[in-house]
Amino acid sequence: MPTAYKVLGRKQAAATTEEDLYTVPAATEAVVSTITVANLTASDKTFRIAVKPTSGTSLALEHYIAYDITVGASDTTALTLGLSLAAGNSISVYASAATSVVFAAFGTEIS
Repeated sequence: MPTAYKVLGRKQAAATTEEDLYTVPAATEAVVSTITVANLTASDKTFRIAVKPTSGTSLALEHYIAYDITVGASDTTALTLGLSLAAGNSISVYASAATSVVFAAFGTEIS
């Protein structure tokens, strides 16, 4: 099984709505080692991160792994997680202000 270590996804939050950061491709598994959350502004912001079991699944409270967590002004939070994801699983992100927060996911795809 080939393994690829890579940046799985990057996203600058475009709006104050849930947005997909990364979806595991078909016939692939993934391990997300780290998610970083960078605040680009001079005031505190909050963020949310959820893991949905399949694409198209409606977001529910039990999917959240982080909810309304504060990232300080001009600061970065790194979450070292080791999330194991199956094909079709996805990571959704949310920021309290549009264009103020950047998310990045790093890990491994196994196909």
